[in-house]
Amino acid sequence: MYNKILSACTFSLLLILPAVTSCRKEKSYVYGVKDVTVSQEGSLKPNVKTTTEFISIAYADIFGTSISNADLVKLSTAYSSFGDRKLIEDMVIRNFLNRTTPPPQVPAKASMTADVGKFVSDTYKKFYNRSPNEYEKWFVTNLIKSDTSVTPELVYYSFLTSNEYRYY
Repeated sequence: MYNKILSACTFSLLLILPAVTSCRKEKSYVYGVKDVTVSQEGSLKPNVKTTTEFISIAYADIFGTSISNADLVKLSTAYSSFGDRKLIEDMVIRNFLNRTTPPPQVPAKASMTADVGKFVSDTYKKFYNRSPNEYEKWFVTNLIKSDTSVTPELVYYSFLTSNEYRYY
């Protein structure tokens, strides 16, 4: 009889013990971390360029002169009639960089490799109207120095088709 009572008590204790020990409220930890606002210089540009602004500014950046009204109307019509804006932007920039008349004002590769740091800084100022931060300058400089297939046209194409170039 004593063994039955002891077995019943042990069994009851084994059933109750997990329920009592597993139902605890989690501890709440509060860390003294201060909020930090992180932003990029280029992210401060809130306004998107219109179709006309994008085409005329890109033309002026590449050729150093303003686009004719007839060419602007043709490109704006093509730009507006197509659904995929990034594709049209890509095609417009490729067309500009591959023209022979007037020739695009792109530095020669020898000029780019002679002073890569100056080329990178000048390119950021020309297309983004700002100086590159240290990481941007290091990354683009390292890319140009480590990959001989990178040309000034390719760098210009990258900048002109970037999201930041679309804003002012």
